[in-house]
Amino acid sequence: MRIRTAARAELPALQDVERAAGAPFRDLGMREIADDEPPGLDVLERYRAAGRCWVAADERDKPVAYLVAEPVDGALHIEQVSVHPRAARRGVGRALLAYAADRAREEGLAALTLTTFTEVPWNAPYYARLGFRPLPEPDLTPGLRAIRAAEAEHGLDRWPRACMRAPL
Repeated sequence: MRIRTAARAELPALQDVERAAGAPFRDLGMREIADDEPPGLDVLERYRAAGRCWVAADERDKPVAYLVAEPVDGALHIEQVSVHPRAARRGVGRALLAYAADRAREEGLAALTLTTFTEVPWNAPYYARLGFRPLPEPDLTPGLRAIRAAEAEHGLDRWPRACMRAPL
């Protein structure tokens, strides 16, 4: 597996990865999450053009996972990390997060942050195993508060969510 910057021509494949990665949410009664459309090509292109859209590529150099992120209040905020189910449980997500952490360190950022579902096994419990810790509400930065507000407006707070942080 190789991690690299996504190519523009691969962005539709990243949407396919997102759709496949969302399917298991259906089994948890989270049909709306499973059926949610992935980020648009224009959104993915903005991350790619900024150098913050990375893929994990298989032996044929085809993306099997991706991560998009942006700096928020001195940390690199992981906006999305998705792994195709056929590549799950092989350390692909962990490798993408480690790659993002290395990029964040290079930029002088202090931490990785993300928001996630607390009761989904491959969400908050997984991130906790990787060193992320929940941020109490009073500790949220202005940027993270804005992200959480946008998520709530999108309906994601129908299920318990948390903001998590891993220092670098």
